[in-house]
Amino acid sequence: MTDKFGRLALHMWTIDTTPLPQALDAAKRAGYDAVELRRTDFKRCFDAGMTNAQVLDLIKKSGIKCGVLGVEYGWLFAIGEESERLFKVFRESCENAVALGCDTLMSAPGQVEGPISESIKFLKRAGDIAKEYKLKLAIEYNSQHPVLNKLTVLHELIRGANHPNCGYLIDAYHFARSGSGGRGFADVPGEQIFCFQYSDLSATPVTGVRRPTDRLPPGKGVIQWKDVLGLLYEKGYRGYLSYEAPNPEQWERPAYDVAREGVELTQKLLRESVPNYA
Repeated sequence: MTDKFGRLALHMWTIDTTPLPQALDAAKRAGYDAVELRRTDFKRCFDAGMTNAQVLDLIKKSGIKCGVLGVEYGWLFAIGEESERLFKVFRESCENAVALGCDTLMSAPGQVEGPISESIKFLKRAGDIAKEYKLKLAIEYNSQHPVLNKLTVLHELIRGANHPNCGYLIDAYHFARSGSGGRGFADVPGEQIFCFQYSDLSATPVTGVRRPTDRLPPGKGVIQWKDVLGLLYEKGYRGYLSYEAPNPEQWERPAYDVAREGVELTQKLLRESVPNYA
């Protein structure tokens, strides 16, 4: 049976200041189909004294699926001992994904930088590890990163690695901010789109910040949602739509309200953008 278009996941960064047990519950009660978890969510639990097995148990007992699992960033550019450490953690994340019944990993570039020629080799290595665990690895570019900051560079990276387990993560915020908004990802093969994240973009976004937290709820900014969601549907994408909208103003609100608003606004846009969406 083919999964329907429009399954929603709540990215934990959207309600970042909420402890993981409550964040998982908020996602479930709001009606999300899944959550997108980060390595950060695991680290915070470790810092609180929990073991990896206890974190997995907590997630499993929450009653909501892990649809996407983020790995620790930086491995695309790190070298030496740090590279080896990050690939060890990458493997641990693969094991956690399998334990949670999650088939998709994601990674952004992180705060490290270097030549794409070297990153291609690292991506091949990561793809080989993901393949061992029968996982897909979606790569995101960050519009504010010094190197991996636009679609043409992401093309260079993914095409250079040419690995069947490595594909594209399309982030509506970063694509719009880098000039590839709307139908700007038309040349990305549908079968290589492994993950989709979304939030809206302000007409006056914050500058000088590598990890912007000025993201808005969908429909509250300048993103051309009919073009974005329409093209995503046309390309046959049936993975999760992961709502990632970090913003300090949202973090001051009850997580349950933020989560519920995300579902309601997204479903409204889907009804307006996708034929016969119900």
